Amino acid sequence: MSEGTQPPLDVVCFGETLVDFLPSAPGQRVRDVPEWRPCTGGSPANVAVGLARLGLRPAMLGVVGSDEFGHFLRERLASEGVDVSRLRQTAEARTGLVFISLDARGERSFTYFRTRSAEFLLGGEDVDAGFLLRAKAVHCGSNSLHRQEAREATVRMLEVARGADRIVSCDPNLRLHAWEDPSELKGLLARMLPLCTVVKLSEEEIGFATGTDVPDEALARLAALGVALPVVTLGERGAVLLWKGERVHVPAPRARVLDTTGAGDGFVAALLHGLVRWYGGARALSEATCAELAALATFACEVGSRVVERFGAVDGLPRAEEVAAVMPSRPPASG
Repeated sequence: MSEGTQPPLDVVCFGETLVDFLPSAPGQRVRDVPEWRPCTGGSPANVAVGLARLGLRPAMLGVVGSDEFGHFLRERLASEGVDVSRLRQTAEARTGLVFISLDARGERSFTYFRTRSAEFLLGGEDVDAGFLLRAKAVHCGSNSLHRQEAREATVRMLEVARGADRIVSCDPNLRLHAWEDPSELKGLLARMLPLCTVVKLSEEEIGFATGTDVPDEALARLAALGVALPVVTLGERGAVLLWKGERVHVPAPRARVLDTTGAGDGFVAALLHGLVRWYGGARALSEATCAELAALATFACEVGSRVVERFGAVDGLPRAEEVAAVMPSRPPASG
């Protein structure tokens, strides 16, 4: 089948794809866990899984090792319905691994094996405009962009998508401890965020990303950069967004919080699901109403709340049939 006859995609996610190892039972430190269970990990990959479970056709673009863990990720993502045709495997580095646990007090602990891992080898060879433009939206993070070549490739993909009226989404998912010089990340965000249609930041991230710890001010600063739909998630207080100068706050449902890992990925997957399903492109999105976006953000909070009730980032991502009763329907156009 030629590139021109390939089936369309809904969202291309690109960035880190890792293996998360979860303990057979929470309540222990990493050093005390006797048995581990491998799962897909990496924020963009989690979003891809979330999109697939909600019924869309996502793809994962990135780099993993040619080792057994790289094969595991390709097979596991494909089994979820994620297109992995652009998930490149390389012998130059190994797949990144993360061991995650909750101790008896509910404190998370992480042990990383991802120094110079394959995810960081994203480069010019991975920029495929034809593949990107098969989708209605693209989504990325910033966690794996430590090499200049990866940064340039990411910026180029964002430019391609924005120039072709695609919805461009970014959840930086900041991990400042991983940057030897965090000012490099700040400079990278200054290049990436103005290319985005949608930017999602947690309340804890806005200070670094925007220079203010006040959510409403952060929204305004993102809008001034050219971000059409800036969103700040507020944990149990829901989320706030800015649309054409109007502030919209949506609540989060009550949840029995076990593990907050991946809650933001679930939120992003649900929000993108609605944006792609209802609008399909940046120009069409420009006609959205505050009421419509409030409905989508409310649904995104619902999905995020389900993630925190399970241990790990992907176990709680719901399937479409599980959230059918709360999935919003787009109201008919007035007039």
